[in-house]
Amino acid sequence: MLWTALVLGLAGSFHCIGMCGPIAFVLPVDRSSKSKVIFQTFLYNFGRLISYSLIGILFGFIGRGLYLAGFQQRLSVLMGVIMIATIVIPISVFNKYNFSKPLYQIIAKVKSKLGFYLSKKSNKALFLIGFFNGFLPCGLVYMALIGSISTGNAIQGALYMAIFGLGTIPMMAAAILLGNFVSVSIRSKIQKAIPVFVVIIGLLFILRGLGLGIPYISPSDAKLQLSNNPTECVSIDNNE
Repeated sequence: MLWTALVLGLAGSFHCIGMCGPIAFVLPVDRSSKSKVIFQTFLYNFGRLISYSLIGILFGFIGRGLYLAGFQQRLSVLMGVIMIATIVIPISVFNKYNFSKPLYQIIAKVKSKLGFYLSKKSNKALFLIGFFNGFLPCGLVYMALIGSISTGNAIQGALYMAIFGLGTIPMMAAAILLGNFVSVSIRSKIQKAIPVFVVIIGLLFILRGLGLGIPYISPSDAKLQLSNNPTECVSIDNNE
């Protein structure tokens, strides 16, 4: 299901322009030559990929803990239900419970670091801006993190988030190179389509967890367990 991370990143990259676009538009990129612009654009996006991957490791560990606690492949069903619920349930309900409040101090420090490095003009600054940018709260990133939990594996969780980040790069790179090139009307239309993609991906996670025996979409219970526990595959092969 790693491909769903790429779909989520590509589909949600227009959302990224709206959320992170202001940062991309004011990056201290050296525009004296095309090669410098391209290289520094790479550094910024590489920084985002690193932070996404680190978060993916953490949430992959959480997924692993849930897996070992007995959820097993039903973890995928649970994550799919949560993903769909975040879209179906009115935002006013979530506003009553400020889940990010405990993170306010951390977010404030991240924003402070961003402000500091945005005033610098160096390759190091571009990388660190991208790195800290990856830790800013974002609904789309939260969706990707739900996907990383469903992997039930720290390495796959990191890979899921890295692939998600790769999906966002084309639009974010274009924002740096071309500026605000997407009209408000087009962005609005795509924003409305993003929840549809999230629901579809949530349904795919549910199907995966049900183990219906559908190749690639809903593999059987045994195959799904082996895919989540590659070490078991090795032990089985050795026993044979």
